[in-house]
Amino acid sequence: MTSSSSDTYDALLDTRGLICPMPVLKAKKALRNVPDGGTLKVLATDPGSVADMKSFCEMTGNRLISSDLDGDVFVYHIEKTAT
Repeated sequence: MTSSSSDTYDALLDTRGLICPMPVLKAKKALRNVPDGGTLKVLATDPGSVADMKSFCEMTGNRLISSDLDGDVFVYHIEKTAT
């Protein structure tokens, strides 16, 4: 996990309680409403989301800014790249 020095974001997506592949699918949909260069913050409880979010960002060209664990919640910050 990497650490984020700030917690600024343009949109928040809460996928706690959902299992693979729903956190990634919902993140993909939520990014449509984030401006280019903006940040989506995703909350998830599925341990599989760690690898899934990393792969999702690599495959789509978006940037995984941070991946943190806060208690039992995984927190991701994803920067939307220009489309």
